[in-house]
Amino acid sequence: MPKTKKVGPTRGLGTRYGATVRKRYVKIVTELKKPHRCPQCGFVRVKRESVGVWKCRKCSYTFTGGAYAPVTKLGAVAKRAAKGAPVEEIIKATAEAEEAEEKSE
Repeated sequence: MPKTKKVGPTRGLGTRYGATVRKRYVKIVTELKKPHRCPQCGFVRVKRESVGVWKCRKCSYTFTGGAYAPVTKLGAVAKRAAKGAPVEEIIKATAEAEEAEEKSE
């Protein structure tokens, strides 16, 4: 029997939907499933309860976030704006976050 290619989270999709869609799906699912740090206790025990609702399994802290990640870029910007940070700092921070994400890919 020939060796099969390891496909990861797209194993149930087969050859359907196109490569680009499957790559996007892999990116989202891996971000969703990876361990996340709790903003309350700091342990890496956060799991998604439902869309946008996240819960720490250690301290039972429940909070809202993104659909596929507990913290989003827009949420971080909104939090800084709510605290009263100057607009220039917010723009600078978002630019730095985007650069860091590009480097990590």
